[in-house]
Amino acid sequence: MENHKPDDTIKENLTDIIARKINQLPETDRSLLEHGSIYIGLNAAFCGLIANSLYRRTLHVTKARIAAGLPMAVIPFLSANATYTSFVSLPLSTGDLNCETCTMTRAGLTGLVFGGLYPAFLAIPVNGALAARYQSALLPEKGNILTYWIRISKPIFRKMLFPFLLQTVFTAYLGSRQYKLLITALQLPELGLEN
Repeated sequence: MENHKPDDTIKENLTDIIARKINQLPETDRSLLEHGSIYIGLNAAFCGLIANSLYRRTLHVTKARIAAGLPMAVIPFLSANATYTSFVSLPLSTGDLNCETCTMTRAGLTGLVFGGLYPAFLAIPVNGALAARYQSALLPEKGNILTYWIRISKPIFRKMLFPFLLQTVFTAYLGSRQYKLLITALQLPELGLEN
């Protein structure tokens, strides 16, 4: 004997209704709803590449461009894409996120943290390891590591302010746009119920 809660049945019905309504949208709108997280991932990859380039120049690392660039593009892309999908896109499409301000806030924070800050912080160990391996920069002694990286990172993070802001605003806008598209989809009449 199966143990279904009434809330589970309502949730499944709501998810089915939302999926049917989304399928009624024009192809471009449906694509934005279904694949918006890819745009966030691409922007995160660009932020990762920018941060990588800035740290490479600061630490005078000239070798292993592909070995450093590939993870700095792929890892932020995957993490931002997955995070945006799980925190914004999926809750929207299941009816768990039903407030435009909440959607914009969640999306903006996801863009800032996983699309901007995470790639910039990821560039530190990647390029620090390369600088140590190729001895391109004078690295600190054991006691001064944190002070050294803070001093090196301050000007880089200042230069990254615009990409951080751009990623945050773009992600918040995309969240708002997806919310509005979902509301538009929910207002469409059910197919087969029209007179």
